[in-house]
Amino acid sequence: MTRLTEKQARAMGIDLGPKQNKYHNRKTYVDGIKFDSKHEADYYCELLLRKQAGEITCFEMQPEYILQESYKRDGKTVRAIKYIADFKVYYPDGRVEVVDCKGVRTKEYLLKKKMLLKQNPDMWFTEA
Repeated sequence: MTRLTEKQARAMGIDLGPKQNKYHNRKTYVDGIKFDSKHEADYYCELLLRKQAGEITCFEMQPEYILQESYKRDGKTVRAIKYIADFKVYYPDGRVEVVDCKGVRTKEYLLKKKMLLKQNPDMWFTEA
């Protein structure tokens, strides 16, 4: 019996169905916006309802935080380290909440979260 890798099978034209994501999440579209997971899309819908109800004033999607600036070393530019949250939610009383919709808490995520909270000790951070 000969085994084929997924790449070899696809090259031979064998239909394997849609490629499975590493963390088994499914890209989802809502209002023409592509979300990385159904969980994130559902949270977006929840935020729309909360805004309509007046519970929140507004929200941002994919807010970016620089954890370490880019720099040059040996004539080469080393890219900045960034943390991109899923949502930034603004409340009528002035509070601001940063929300990340998580399914799998990877080592990279945990490290970046730790760096983010070290730089912003007063940040209201929530994992949904």
